[in-house]
Amino acid sequence: MSASASLSPTSQPTARTSPVRRLWSVADFHRMGETGFLDPEARLELIEGELFEMAPIGSFHAGIVRILAEKLRLGAGNAALVDSQNPVVLDDHSEPQPDLVLLRPRADYYLNEHPRAQDVLLLIEVSDSTAQFDRKTKVPLYARHGIPEVWLVMGPRRRHVEIYRDPQPECGTYRSRSQLREGVLVPTLLPTVEIHLDELFIG
Repeated sequence: MSASASLSPTSQPTARTSPVRRLWSVADFHRMGETGFLDPEARLELIEGELFEMAPIGSFHAGIVRILAEKLRLGAGNAALVDSQNPVVLDDHSEPQPDLVLLRPRADYYLNEHPRAQDVLLLIEVSDSTAQFDRKTKVPLYARHGIPEVWLVMGPRRRHVEIYRDPQPECGTYRSRSQLREGVLVPTLLPTVEIHLDELFIG
C-alpha cells in the first residue's frame, strides 16, 4: 500500500489531548552541547531520556569526593582508574555523571569514548541532598545495566554508606543491600582498596 493510501477515506487524525513527552538520546544530548543549545555552565545528566539538572555541590559533598578520590587512588594503584564527576554511557538514552567511579584500566584513558557499564568496577554517589532520587532512580538504573557495586554516601547529618552489590538487571535491583556507619569498606572487585569510615567522616 502506498503512503498516500494508508488511511481509509473515513479515517480522521486523532486529536491530541495532552503534550507528547520528548525523550532525548545521548547523541541528541551531545549535539545540543556542541551547538550551544545547552548552557555550558549547567550541570546536566541524561537519565532514561530525560535531562536532570544536578544539585549544586556543597562543601561536604566536595570534601567527601576529595577524600574518597585520594583513598581510592592510593588503594587501587594501577589496578583501576579513578574518575570523578565524568560521564558514563549506559545506553542510548542514559549518560549519568557519578561522583566517583573505579574503571577498568585502559591504555587510552578513555580518550576516544566515554566509559560504559562494563568498564565500571565500583560507582559512588555522594547523596547529601539527593538521597531519594539516588535510591529510587539511579540505583535501579545502575542495577539494570549490571554495575557490580554502588555506594551511596549519606550526610552530613546521617554519615553512613549504603552498599549495593550483586545486581539483578532483569529486576533493576541489587541482591545485597547493607548499611555501614563504622569500620572499613572494601570494594568486592578491588580488595586492595580500604576505606576507613572514621577517616571519611571527619570533622
